[in-house]
Amino acid sequence: MKTKMKWVAPVAAALLLAACGADEEKALNDTAKEQETVEQAKAAGPYTVIDDRGIEVTFNEVPETIISLQPSNTEILFELGVGEQIVGATDFDVYPEAAQKIERVSTSMAINAERILELNPDVVVAYTSGNEEQITQLEDAGLKVFVIASATSFDDVYTDIIQLSEVMGVEAKGEEIVAGIQAQITAVQEKTDTVGTKKKVYYEVSPAPDIWTTGNNTFQQEIMNAAGVENLFADQDSWLSVTEEDVITRNPEVIITPATYMENAVDEILGRAGWDQIQAVSDKSVVLVDGEVMSRPGPRIGEAVEIMAEAVYPNLFK
Repeated sequence: MKTKMKWVAPVAAALLLAACGADEEKALNDTAKEQETVEQAKAAGPYTVIDDRGIEVTFNEVPETIISLQPSNTEILFELGVGEQIVGATDFDVYPEAAQKIERVSTSMAINAERILELNPDVVVAYTSGNEEQITQLEDAGLKVFVIASATSFDDVYTDIIQLSEVMGVEAKGEEIVAGIQAQITAVQEKTDTVGTKKKVYYEVSPAPDIWTTGNNTFQQEIMNAAGVENLFADQDSWLSVTEEDVITRNPEVIITPATYMENAVDEILGRAGWDQIQAVSDKSVVLVDGEVMSRPGPRIGEAVEIMAEAVYPNLFK
């Protein structure tokens, strides 16, 4: 038997090398196609992309320098492979690590218009949230502004990615990113679909005594829905303040908190007076998660869904 199988190892090795070579060739071809798309867009002359104000923004060529005024858009631009072209960002742009080296031109709420004008970017990627006057100020000064509304759903995030990929001439990359996120979420759901009864989860945003959580019609609710968990306060809308008695009465099976801004958040919750009667506390099912990932409507939403699902159903991810 061993004699008959001598040919298997070298043939398998050859097939493996061929497969690796094919994968490398495909990756190179994909990169070449993306570059060709950018070059074609530049050579094609003016093109127009509609922003979230419904305004048609026309570009004579693909922007080479960008200012991003919202962290989620900065993450999208990096994911699209054009992050190195960002010359100005906000104080809260911390991901990926390279974003921390970009010059700060905004606190997210207030912009340094003078500095932005000095940098003279090809496009300013702004957002809507009471910043209309600042946007007008930049446009009046002659800058091209592309506005992305703050995302409130996964579909909004997908649209943001596609819009920015169109602005930057990398449409194929944008579609690839969206497909990757959707595949990641589907993979999580294939695991959680095996759960008979969804676990009741309390998501604590800020700690006692001023406790806040998330209700229905929020980005976090969509993460919970996709992760196959039941939000303890889904019967109420938006962000809401709750009492300790509310939480104790509703008796969550798992407590999730993104309170990375305080030390020992999990121990603080486990040690609260009267909370020992809560199932999540008695079972020590209190989990600290990355608040930045869980709250940022950008390309890491698939990761957020996976983090939530794994925190609630750890056995499914072993």
